[in-house]
Amino acid sequence: MLGTFQKSHLRIEIEATEATIRESLLRSSKLQIWLWPQRFSPGLPEQLSEGLEFKSMIGLIEIKHYVDVVGPNCLRLLLSQGIDGFHEWYWGDGWIQSRLEGISMLPLNLGQTFSLLRLREFLATSEKAVQ
Repeated sequence: MLGTFQKSHLRIEIEATEATIRESLLRSSKLQIWLWPQRFSPGLPEQLSEGLEFKSMIGLIEIKHYVDVVGPNCLRLLLSQGIDGFHEWYWGDGWIQSRLEGISMLPLNLGQTFSLLRLREFLATSEKAVQ
């Protein structure tokens, strides 16, 4: 694998419930909205579950994902190809934490920060629509 070893741990406050955050991370239809411009392979089931394998693309770079752990407050993805490593998510009422480690030529910290900001924006607009 070409690239450098990178790791990033981010935690942000989000005005959303634990259940809303979980749904945004585990429902592929919602994941595909807020993780734009990342594109996912066709045929992705509606709900992520342990053992699921899928691919995504960032530009011309393909990333393979293996769903290693799905818990009530956590999600762990093992990554290969464009990123060789893992991505862990933990959440609760009003907060989300993301831990990303791997070898890649992609700027992982920048991508992770952008993704969390997109998720925060997505959840803020989703919560307003509910009210």
